[in-house]
Amino acid sequence: MCNMTFEETGGENSVERMESVGQALEEVLSSALPQGCITVGVYEAAKSLNVDPDNVVLCLLATDDEEDVALQIHFTLIQAFCCENDINILRVGNMRRLAEILGGVKPGGEPMDVHCVLVTNPQSALWKDPALSKVNRFCRDCRCLDQWVPVINLPDR
Repeated sequence: MCNMTFEETGGENSVERMESVGQALEEVLSSALPQGCITVGVYEAAKSLNVDPDNVVLCLLATDDEEDVALQIHFTLIQAFCCENDINILRVGNMRRLAEILGGVKPGGEPMDVHCVLVTNPQSALWKDPALSKVNRFCRDCRCLDQWVPVINLPDR
């Protein structure tokens, strides 16, 4: 059920809320990374979604190049799969900042493919993170407004 007021759907509160959700997303990524709850890369994400979609709590899609047709096809397939499996999806602007949060490079020095990032539950127990709850609530509210893949810009540091 969606009970959003006019103030929550637009205006100045909307900008503040977007910034707040961007900060919450950064907190989610920063806390999930040391727990090993991050999957980075389009191919790696597809493998993970195929093996255990119930363990994925959030899917992030990021691009600075909207013209890459192959990447857009991958995104469309991943989005469809996530919608089918009730996985929250966010489009993330500022790929450079996303790479910084995630460490930027793989072991061996090659740059990470941050076009798709999955956040999963830790194996030990269900993850109770207020920042993740805030991001999930934002995704749910956006779906109520027929915005299935909202865009969030990560704040620069």
